[in-house]
Amino acid sequence: MADPPEPLPSARDAAPQPAAAAEPATESATASATASVIGPDAESDVDAVARAVLIASRLLVAVSVRSLATVQDRVTLPQFRLLKVLSAHGGAKLVSLADWLGVNPSTATRMVDRLIAAGLAERGVNPGNRRETVLRLTREGSTLVADVSAARHREITSIVQRMAPEQRTALVAALTAFTEAGGERPMPGDDGEPYPLGWSDTAAPLH
Repeated sequence: MADPPEPLPSARDAAPQPAAAAEPATESATASATASVIGPDAESDVDAVARAVLIASRLLVAVSVRSLATVQDRVTLPQFRLLKVLSAHGGAKLVSLADWLGVNPSTATRMVDRLIAAGLAERGVNPGNRRETVLRLTREGSTLVADVSAARHREITSIVQRMAPEQRTALVAALTAFTEAGGERPMPGDDGEPYPLGWSDTAAPLH
C-alpha cells in the first residue's frame, strides 16, 4: 500500500519570515555619523559668514573713503584715525598714542609731525607733569574730525534705515559678537564707527 502524500505547506508557513531587527547603533558610531554630516555644513557656514563680512568691509571702507573726500588732500585714512584717537582722549602722550593705534612710536612720531605741519595737531605741556609733552588737536583739527565723523554717520544711518527693524537688531548683535571675537578694544569716547580696513602703519605724506 502506497504511503499517503505529504500535506502541502499552508499559506502561513510559506509567508516570508520578518528579518531580525538590526542592532541599535553604538554611541560612537552615531557620533561619527553626526560629525560627518555636521562638519562640512559648519565649515560652509563659517565660509559664508567670512564672505559676508568681507563684502560688508568693502562697503565700510567705501563709506570711510567718501567721508574723507572733502579733506583727502590734507589727511589720509591712517592720519584721520590718529586724529580720532586724540579727539577721544583730549590729549595723549606719544607712547600711549602709538599703543592705541597699534604702531611703533617712530611711526606715530612721523604721523604726528605731518599733522602738526598741517595745523591739525599740536604739542603741549602736560598740566599734571610739566616735564611731559602731550599731543592734542588744534581747533582746526577738531573741526575736521567732527565734519568727517558727521558725514560718515549720515551715510551709515541712511544705509541702516533701509533695513527692516528685525534686521537692524540682528545686525547689532552680530557686529557686537564679531568685534568681541576679534578682540577689538573700545576706547573712551568711541562712538562705534567702523575702523577702515587695510590701514597701514605708515601714513602717506601730507600734500
